[in-house]
Amino acid sequence: MSWLTNFVRPKIQSLRKTETPDNLWEKCPGCKQMIFHRDLHANLFVCPTCQYHLRLSYKTRLEKLFDHGKYTRRELPKFEIDPLKFRDQKKYVDRLKEYQNKSGENDALVVAEGEVQGHPLVVAIFNFAFMGGSMGIAVGEGLLAAAEAAIASKAALLAIPASGGARMQEGILSLMQMPRSTIAVERVKKAGLPYLVLLTDPTTGGVSASFAMLGDITLAEPGAIIGFAGARVIEETIREKLPEGFQRAEYLQEHGMVDLVVHRQDIPATLATILQHLNPAAKKLARG
Repeated sequence: MSWLTNFVRPKIQSLRKTETPDNLWEKCPGCKQMIFHRDLHANLFVCPTCQYHLRLSYKTRLEKLFDHGKYTRRELPKFEIDPLKFRDQKKYVDRLKEYQNKSGENDALVVAEGEVQGHPLVVAIFNFAFMGGSMGIAVGEGLLAAAEAAIASKAALLAIPASGGARMQEGILSLMQMPRSTIAVERVKKAGLPYLVLLTDPTTGGVSASFAMLGDITLAEPGAIIGFAGARVIEETIREKLPEGFQRAEYLQEHGMVDLVVHRQDIPATLATILQHLNPAAKKLARG
């Protein structure tokens, strides 16, 4: 009995631990089906059963968006990282360092340049894993830099937000990025270049109340949550039950806030078609 207890059982338990990784399957939030991780990656994190669009990392999105997965990162301006010397459960500067170490990025916005089916494009994309994609001074600076890059390259600018809104640790300075981001958009439009937006899950708060709703054409992924305040907060304020699907991409399309709801696999082709009509000269410049 001691031989079974002391040798055989521990041996079996150790084999179970090493042979069964805990990240091989993921449950779909829509239909609750279990999806094998390789199938999920191959399908761009879209459920093959119900087509539910799970959140996609910014790196994977950029690789799948640009031709042959090739793009150039734009170095963003330096900024004061903790202007208010904010502290909650920990110092803001320490919280930033924690996310910077985890992500390898300085903040929540990445600016990249490349081509989509031969059309030059500058992309300002949010990393939701970095403090919920919250918008602070760094994001405002990044959006202005993205606008300048688009103008310099005579390329369209595409914003891909995924954000919980303004960053509370930067207080009023984070709210000031709303008009600054609007200025960035206006610079692109005054240069006669297209400004496009792809709304992803979630796009909320001060981000949705500024540059995210200013696109010449606004696309959205199926099922993406898009709004300013949360649905529960709205219901408690107006004391009414909200309509089914409220703040989802399809609801916003029905009410004129979104132009197209596009399946993730169709986004590059859809963007190329739009750019062919809005900025055809840019493709000739890129090739010539």
